[in-house]
Amino acid sequence: MKIPSAIILLLFVILGLLFLLRVLLFKTGLIYITKKGWRSLQDCVHVYQFFKVPEFDESMQENHLYRQVSIYLSSLASIEDSDFTNLFTGKKTHDIVLHLDPNQVIDDYFLGARVSWINEVKNDTNCCRTFVLKIRRADKRRILRPYLQHIHITSDELEQKKKDVKLHINIDTHEHNRMWRSVTFKHPSTFDTIAMEYDLKNKLRSDLESFLKAEQYYHRLGRAWKRSYLLYGPSGTGKSSFVAAMANFLGYDVYDIDLSRVLDDSDLKTLLLQTTSKSVILIEDLDRFLMDKSTRVSLSGVLNFMDGVLNACCADERIMVYTMNGKDHVDPAILRPGRIDVHIHFPLCDFSSFKTLANNYLGVKDHKLFPQVEEFFQTGASLSPAEIGELMIANRNSPGRALRSVITALQTDGDGRGSLNIRKQWNDNSSRKSTGDSGEHSGIFSKEGVNAMKDIRKLYGLLRLKSTKKSESFDRTPDRKDGQSIGGESAQEHESW
Repeated sequence: MKIPSAIILLLFVILGLLFLLRVLLFKTGLIYITKKGWRSLQDCVHVYQFFKVPEFDESMQENHLYRQVSIYLSSLASIEDSDFTNLFTGKKTHDIVLHLDPNQVIDDYFLGARVSWINEVKNDTNCCRTFVLKIRRADKRRILRPYLQHIHITSDELEQKKKDVKLHINIDTHEHNRMWRSVTFKHPSTFDTIAMEYDLKNKLRSDLESFLKAEQYYHRLGRAWKRSYLLYGPSGTGKSSFVAAMANFLGYDVYDIDLSRVLDDSDLKTLLLQTTSKSVILIEDLDRFLMDKSTRVSLSGVLNFMDGVLNACCADERIMVYTMNGKDHVDPAILRPGRIDVHIHFPLCDFSSFKTLANNYLGVKDHKLFPQVEEFFQTGASLSPAEIGELMIANRNSPGRALRSVITALQTDGDGRGSLNIRKQWNDNSSRKSTGDSGEHSGIFSKEGVNAMKDIRKLYGLLRLKSTKKSESFDRTPDRKDGQSIGGESAQEHESW
């Protein structure tokens, strides 16, 4: 069937008109002009009220709200639709920051109402900068206060994410009333990189997230908005790496207090006064300092630091972290709830954690030497994650050689340590049975006990292993060449349940 030429001509005319209309609308800015005209018509119908947010107050002090508005407006997607937008490099070279040009307007929407911000600059200078909020008078009572609160919360969150985390250390001199010296905190440890039991890691992450949202709850209870953690276990088990992971997760500064540099109890209080909110306050090896007779800080001073009146007044929005090698010989007053909220045990490495380390350091998820390593762990032999990590780093180009070096270390250092642990656990079990003790104090993530059947299996494995010829299997095992080294530090953190 032949289509009439008139219809074909009509189709071409329609397509041509559509094409012309598209060019007119998008190439000549008619849509923009139409929107602007409609906006002018609306302005004639509605009554507006204006609120100024100057950069400085009458005393030429910085207006905190001005900075918050600036951060908030720079984050809005609608800033890209403004007539002029300035592009700047942020603190980090890959960050691009957008700012309004002088006297330009940006729109925002909140609770269904449209508001406008004008970047007012007098005489085109930066000395008289003001943000002007334009809001319908009919919407003012409904949205003004909630909107300003929304700006405050959002800008704080944005600023917290963008700021560089700092590490502060206390210094001896009090020159210019400064007691802290700071550097940029660049520790790479995160919750994704630390070797920790999966469920425990999730519980700790959820605990920190819950803390961040609990300001009103703590204040309603009349308590300081803080959370305190005790990390205890042998050296090299990943306590410091875990603190770094917490700081990176929260985006909090770290204040590392060296008690050997503190002059007295009053000096310790002053250090707390000079910390800021959104920070992790760390005291490492607290048990060692308490046992040191030359320490100038008293037990009473430490207790007041942890849970005194000053702490209640000046510790809002802070995470308090204390590390110890062990808590058996520590005064129970330090460990009581309120001073320590969460107890986390960092044990020596077990086989499950060893496999995580092997994957992190060597890129090996399975190996023919794994059964021999597991057999040693079953005897109670163990090493710290730091010791195992160093062996793997030194032999990272050969997974087989790395694993054999771990086996050798377990056979020499670790084997003796494991046997001592077994005897200690048997003695602990006997003493607990005689005293009727049901277990030591535990926090929400810490519940300790000794399983007698597990000790029997460890002892049986030790006797069985010593009857085999271990060295021959080590010498005959060739290296694997297919494993790859994965850089970075891994840590072993584990809770004792």
